[in-house]
Amino acid sequence: VQLQASGGGLVQPGGSLTLSCVASGFTKDDYAIGWFREAPALGREGVSCISAKDGSAFYADSVKGRFAISRDNVKNTVSLQMNSLKPEDTATYYCGTAPLYAVTADAGGCKFHAGGSWGKGTLVTVSS
Repeated sequence: VQLQASGGGLVQPGGSLTLSCVASGFTKDDYAIGWFREAPALGREGVSCISAKDGSAFYADSVKGRFAISRDNVKNTVSLQMNSLKPEDTATYYCGTAPLYAVTADAGGCKFHAGGSWGKGTLVTVSS
């Protein structure tokens, strides 16, 4: 499994940005792809994830209503549309995948407990 994330950059507060993750190497659809972010002193947060099987999506409360995750199974791409960006959204964003049985989600976001694969991160900076 290979993952490649892109789309990061510098954006002003209140602006929008779309991240894309191209995934390859899957032979079944019993997995989830998620977007995680890391910032200094904040650790890793699973902001959103989506099931390749049925499209069920989950969001951390910190981004709910502002971010939207979507998938294109033909293009093997998962996108994260980020709106109303705030300075606290500044982080390196990673896309990762895990089997559905190893995924949980709650108000704190998505968690991949085992079997994950990760792509390189893309930096998002929200600043005026």
